[in-house]
Parts: sequence; C-alpha cells; structure tokens
Amino acid sequence: MVAENIVECHVLVIGSGGAGTRAAIEAARYGDVVIMSRSVAGKGGCTPMAEGGFNAVMNPEDCSTLHAEDTLRGGAYLNDPELVDVLVSEAPERMKDLVNWGAVFDLTPEKKLAQRPFGGQRFNRTCYAGDRTGHEMMMTLIEHLRVENISILHEISAIELLKSGGKVCGAAGLDRNGNLVLIKADAVVLATGGAAQVYEVNTNCATGNGQGFALAYRAGAELIDMEMVQFHPTGAVHPYDARGRLITEAVRGEGGLLMNKDGERFMERYDPERKELSTRDIVSRSIATEILEGRGTGKGGVYLDVSHLDDRYIEEKLPLMLEQFLNFGVDIRKEPMEVAPTAHHFMGGVRIDTNGATTVDGLFACGEVTGGIHGANRLGGNSLADTQVFGKRAGESAGKSPVAEKEIDPVQVEAIRARLDGYLAGEKSPAEVRKQLKEIMWESAGIYRTEKGLKKALSGIVDLVGEKLKAKGRENLIDCCTVADMITTALLVVRGSILRPESRGANTRTDLDPCIKPEESPYGHTFQSLEKSGIEKAEGN
Repeated sequence: MVAENIVECHVLVIGSGGAGTRAAIEAARYGDVVIMSRSVAGKGGCTPMAEGGFNAVMNPEDCSTLHAEDTLRGGAYLNDPELVDVLVSEAPERMKDLVNWGAVFDLTPEKKLAQRPFGGQRFNRTCYAGDRTGHEMMMTLIEHLRVENISILHEISAIELLKSGGKVCGAAGLDRNGNLVLIKADAVVLATGGAAQVYEVNTNCATGNGQGFALAYRAGAELIDMEMVQFHPTGAVHPYDARGRLITEAVRGEGGLLMNKDGERFMERYDPERKELSTRDIVSRSIATEILEGRGTGKGGVYLDVSHLDDRYIEEKLPLMLEQFLNFGVDIRKEPMEVAPTAHHFMGGVRIDTNGATTVDGLFACGEVTGGIHGANRLGGNSLADTQVFGKRAGESAGKSPVAEKEIDPVQVEAIRARLDGYLAGEKSPAEVRKQLKEIMWESAGIYRTEKGLKKALSGIVDLVGEKLKAKGRENLIDCCTVADMITTALLVVRGSILRPESRGANTRTDLDPCIKPEESPYGHTFQSLEKSGIEKAEGN
C-alpha cells in the first residue's frame, strides 16, 4: 500500500451535498475546514437531483405550528418533536439565506417567493426553482464556498472514521487511485446522504450507497428507525436503463392525475380527500396495489397525466420533466407518463440532538444520514429544508469543538491496511455481490414486507457478509469498501424492520394489522448500535 497522505484541519465534513456544504460554510467561521467528497463537489450527491422544492412557512395565514402538525402526522408520529420544531421554525430563515446568497427561485406576480402544493400539507409552502430546485441550491452553495476558509478534496471516499480515546478524530479515505489518505480533525460532520442504492430500482445517484450509516455504526454511533425507507410513488418505468428515475412530486403538485390502465383516477378510492396529494407512503402503496391487482399498464406501472394542462404552463413549471420524457420519446404535453414506486429516501439514520451531535464524542451529522426528523414517512419538500437547517446547526456545533492535539491510533490504521490487503487477495466480484444484495432487498424489504420475507432477506445478506470481496487492483478497492457498506446498511434496514412489531408508515407489514392511530402506538424508535439494539416505548403510551 502506498504511504498515506496526512491532512489536518479543525473540522472535517464528509459529503458535499446540500447538508455538507451548508455545514462547511458554518464551521468555517471557527477554523479551517476540509470537505471530503466522493464525487466532484456540487456535481454528485442527491441534492442537485432534487426537483420539487424547499418547505418553508412564508404565507401569513400559515404558521410553523401547522407545518409541524403536518410533518408529525405525515411521519406517523414517529418523528422527534424537538427536531421537527427546529426544522419548521428555522426553515424560513435558511430559505432567506439562500436568496440573499443569490439563489433564484420562482416568484409570484407580486415578487414574493412562489409556493406550490405538496402531499400531506394544508398550505402551499414548497418554494421552488421550476423543477430544478436542488440544482439551484447547490450552485448557490458551491459559489458561497469560494469565499470561505474551506478546502475540498474531490473524489476521495471515506472508508473509516478514526477514533482516539473514544472520540472521533478524523477519517481514513481512498483517492481514485486507491491510495490511503488520513485526515485528522477536532470534529467530523457526516453529511453522506442516503442509501437507496441498496435496492434494485431507486432514484439515487451512484453515491447513495449507505456509506455514512456504515461509518457511523462501525464507530459506535446509535442509529434509529433504519427500517423506514421511503419509496417515492413516481419513478420512471421505461426505458429499462432509466427505471426508477425520479418523477418529481411537483408533477402532482401542479395538477398531475394518476390513472390505472382502465382510465380510473384510483387515488379517489385510497384517499378521497387528498387524492394525488396524499402522503408518499399512501400513494406508493396505492400504486403498488393497482399494479399487483392487475390494473397497471403493460410496462408495469400506472399513468401520470398532465396533458390536460396548458402547454405553456407545463413548459414553465415542469421544464426538466418535459425534457426528460422527450428524451424517452414521450411528449407529456400530449400523452401520459408511466410511473411506478422507486426506492428514494431514508427517514432513519444516525441519532442526533438538536445541534447535530451524535452519540459519539466528536461526531456530528446532518441531512439524510440522520434519523428522527421525518419519522416513518417524509413530506416532500422537507428534505431540502432539512439540509440547510441541520447543516447549519451541525456545522456550527462542530466548529465550536475545542482545538486539541490530534492523535491517530496506529493500531486502527494497521487494521484498515489489513482490510484493504484482504480485498486485494479476495475471491468474489463486488459487482456480483452488489447485484445479489439489490435483488434481495427489492424482493423482501421493499414497500410490502412480512416476517418470513425479512428473515429470508436477513439470511441472504448474512451470507453475503461472508463473501471475500475481490479488488482487481488498488483503484478498485473502493468498490469493495462500497459494497461492504451497502451490506451493513441493508442489515440495519432488515433488522430494524424485524424489531418493529407494527405496520406503520413506510414499514408496511402485510402480516400485521396496520397502525390505525399511530399517535397512540406504544412503540417509539428502533435503535441499533454495536452494543445494543431494540425498540423504545413511545412517550406517554
């Protein structure tokens, strides 16, 4: 193994999406910051792909109390109320930050921020930039990074958090050539996004593979509600290589209608009041049921139709969707899209407090890698707000960490070296193991689950743990590390689902009765760490 490079900084931020960049900007007020990015910062991650919008109370008739109520109800009351209160109360200010930094959002004729309706919400509170909201945010944040005391290490993947005396003190990473890089820091912020790539059909970019969940777990952090994986109702069905690609909720927010093959607007049967603007878990289950019961299209989806809207309106409000489907040979101004549910967002993750601190000293987290904010089901538009609200808080908390001598445990480094050497001497292609894992998760830990299926999945994933992954050369070491992280994350999802003895939110168990009144459920968070696992009792129940 090539001798490692060693970098020192006050705060290390792992991840360069919306949450990571916001954390870095805030932490830079207190000292030098390094961002470790698996991709080219600003180009990778899920934030640039986010199309729908950013929830913030702007309407004088709306209020943060109502936003909190909608978030809790949408999350089947599994959310941490304190985290929700922080999210809804600070989201408007974080939106103003973006605007003041130059972000261009759609405006009303009165020159106020335009807001569109999203599922599960009583007010139009989703601010947007056409259907390219995340891209606009990222360009603004990356530009703001240029004026801060921040260094970016592009295309370096974190493979282990470094610890000394029980405290996280940095991270080990691999560059694109497979060389080991060690970064010493007074505090580390995890902002690594989600893990929908563990499923065969998903919306995530290639880096949404569970890296942060696995890093935190191995470092001793506690993770909660990992069973709560959101399936977005509308992913592309064809062409084959575009399966799962996100069809933004903005399509339904702007008036899109869901139809089965018989032309029935079927959401009127499942949620007659909210219809297409019901919460994502309900819409996903409804679409899946239509398909499973034979009322889907020939390609295995349902129709999402905006052709009744004015052509110019579609061109102005949904330009990316129009362009995307024209590339597929479909003109959404004239004909419907075909859609089906796709793995999308992790509501569970690393347990944090309101300042982004985890259960391990020196480690902070923000964004999709965290749990507790969105409960059992996330409202569309709350995640972009989450990146900015908790990105700021985690970055500030990490920045305020005391400066100390940064010592790296040589025993841990040698263990990392031995792990990498083991991959060079391995036997099984990581691509083959990845394919097997995705199939297992899609078949047995998807929208509908049973105890029998989950235990079958658990057995299959445990078998994959025993595979000796093979790297053809140092440049392929990261493939083995990534698949190992995916396996760890998948185990956490399946074990979490087994731990929860109820059908609630995104954890839909067909072998258990649905939780009719989730606010009265006796169960709280599931929790998993190296030391313990279980399920909490709900407060007051």
